Amino acid sequence: MKKLLLGIFSLVALLCYSGNSQTLRPGDGLRLMFYNISDTLSGQYYIQENGNISLPYLGTIRASGRNIDSLKQEINNKYNNLYRNPELTILPVYKVNIFGEVNKPGYYYVTQTDKLSDLVAMAGGPTTYADLGGITLTRNGRELDIDGEKIIEGGNKEGDIALQSGDQVYVPRKWFSGPTQSIVIATLSTLTAVFIALIIKKK
Repeated sequence: MKKLLLGIFSLVALLCYSGNSQTLRPGDGLRLMFYNISDTLSGQYYIQENGNISLPYLGTIRASGRNIDSLKQEINNKYNNLYRNPELTILPVYKVNIFGEVNKPGYYYVTQTDKLSDLVAMAGGPTTYADLGGITLTRNGRELDIDGEKIIEGGNKEGDIALQSGDQVYVPRKWFSGPTQSIVIATLSTLTAVFIALIIKKK
C-alpha cells in the first residue's frame, strides 16, 4: 500500500509540473510559423547554452528560465512592431531523450501536444525484445514506472503522458529474449544433464 501511494504521489507531482508552468532551458527551442509574411521567417530556433535565443530581425532574446506565455507575448509584440498584424503561431519545443530498446534511440524535439507513445514512434518504435511494460520516465530527478504496453499496444490513451523539457525515457529489454534466451536455456539444460549424470554415477 505504501509503495502504491508513493507511486500515485510521484505521478501527480510529475503531471502537475506541466503546461504553461513550464520554463525553457538551453537545448529547447521555439517553432515560429508565419502565415501572412512573405519573408522566410518560419522555422525552428534553439536556445543557446547561455540561455539566449536569436530570432530573425529581433536579435537576441533571453529565453531560458522564462515562463512560456511571457516569452511568446514579448516575441509577438516585437514582430507586431515590424509587421502589420502578422499571423504568428509560436510553439515551444522540448529536447528529450529516449534510449534502450527502440530502433532509433537518441535526442528528439517534441511539442506540448506530443506524448510518450509519440516519442516511441519518433524513435522508430520498440525493438522485438522491448519490455514495454517496464518503461521508466525520469523527470527532474524523479523516476516513474510506466506500463507502456497498455498505452502503445493496448490503446490506453488516458495513461499516455505528455512530455516535458529534459525528460528521459528508458525502454528496457525483456529478461529472457532473443539469442540470450537460447544461450541461457542451453546452459541450464547442460548443467541439468551434468547434475543428473553425477547423481546416477554416485548410485
